[in-house]
Amino acid sequence: MSIFESMTFPMSRRKALGAVANTAAVALSAVSLPTRAQFRVEISGVGGSQIPIALPDFRDESRSGQAIGAIIRADLERSGQFRNIESPSGLFEGSTPTWSEWRARNADALAAGSATRLADGRIDVRYKLWDVVKGQDLGGEAYAVIAEDVRLSAHRIADAIYKKLTGERGVFATRMAYVTKTGGRYALRIADADGEGGQVALASPDPIISPAWSPNGRELAYVSFESRKAVVWIQDLSTGRRRVLADFRGSNSSPAFSPDGQQLALTLSRDGGSQLFLMNRDGGGLRRLTQSSAIDTEAVFSPDGRSLFFVSDRGGGPQIYRMALAGGAAERVTFNGAYNISPDISPDGRTMAFITRLGGGIFRLCVMDLASGAVQQISDTTDDESPSFSPNGRLLVYATRVGGRDVLMTTTLDGKIKAKLIASLADVREPVWGPFTR
Repeated sequence: MSIFESMTFPMSRRKALGAVANTAAVALSAVSLPTRAQFRVEISGVGGSQIPIALPDFRDESRSGQAIGAIIRADLERSGQFRNIESPSGLFEGSTPTWSEWRARNADALAAGSATRLADGRIDVRYKLWDVVKGQDLGGEAYAVIAEDVRLSAHRIADAIYKKLTGERGVFATRMAYVTKTGGRYALRIADADGEGGQVALASPDPIISPAWSPNGRELAYVSFESRKAVVWIQDLSTGRRRVLADFRGSNSSPAFSPDGQQLALTLSRDGGSQLFLMNRDGGGLRRLTQSSAIDTEAVFSPDGRSLFFVSDRGGGPQIYRMALAGGAAERVTFNGAYNISPDISPDGRTMAFITRLGGGIFRLCVMDLASGAVQQISDTTDDESPSFSPNGRLLVYATRVGGRDVLMTTTLDGKIKAKLIASLADVREPVWGPFTR
């Protein structure tokens, strides 16, 4: 969320996290404090071309404390690349499959595994993958992990299966950051890509907005209102240490790391009006980028680090623009509709996700092919915000409201496969997908 939004949007539930800070004292907690997010995942939709895979529950997985098989199945299905085939239990990595049986079930791939508790208390998680069509052993892996890491090992297995069968890197072992509001308290949380395993990075009675990952996944930048104004902070996620990056006169907002992690783009009103600035990650080297009478905000870097995409009302209403960091005029990118905000660029630089406002105050997620300018609406909800690409560019996460519930949603880029991450917490907003780092 940006200062542009809080200044120009009517105050509503979707903007509640950007409300003016209250006067209570700030309370902080380091990322090491575990707090389960208690998400429920609901997957819907049918993809055009999916790999049918059979993956029964892992043998003795109940002793591990995690439903390993179900975690892997949900990961693969959520990607939109796989369709799960019902399969009986009893198979494990040491089994010899009967190919005719699995072909009769219309499975193209088969995976199975086990979980064994070792004498030192660790869990030995193993799996093997087979190509049913060719009757071929595709190999497997084993992980000896502490009980707290069993779920992560399941995500890593899903990543390995995804890579072996699609040739691309999976994102199931990556993390997300998001903001929650429960009663009058806010929290910045870090969780697995399926919303589970959540931990609190920062807790406060004052609003927290606009989280942004560093490229190495070790830090988060965000805006906190704990000093009764918008101030940009950077926090080390391993130690919980945090430092002020920008606390100039006026508002400081919308941090975004450069691809090399050495600089951040910010929106500052220190000189009057909200304009884009560039700053070194150590707080030095401040440089103003835009010189307009408009509100310029929500900057994101292109993957090559040579340009910025940002939102400006310089044309009368909020639209997305692109500007080279080397200099030159900003060029308008969005032309469909009168209100387009919240850009994010895919890792390959080919696609832009953004939010458009339709009639009646409806906010929808869209994607644009940047080469052709073709735009596609990929959501059917009415209160979407904060889109963020997965690090492999195959999925998006965004916040929305479904059936009266605040949810995070992941979707394929064609919108055909969606997964609702429904939390028991009151309000879940502003997700941002982390990089490949685990």
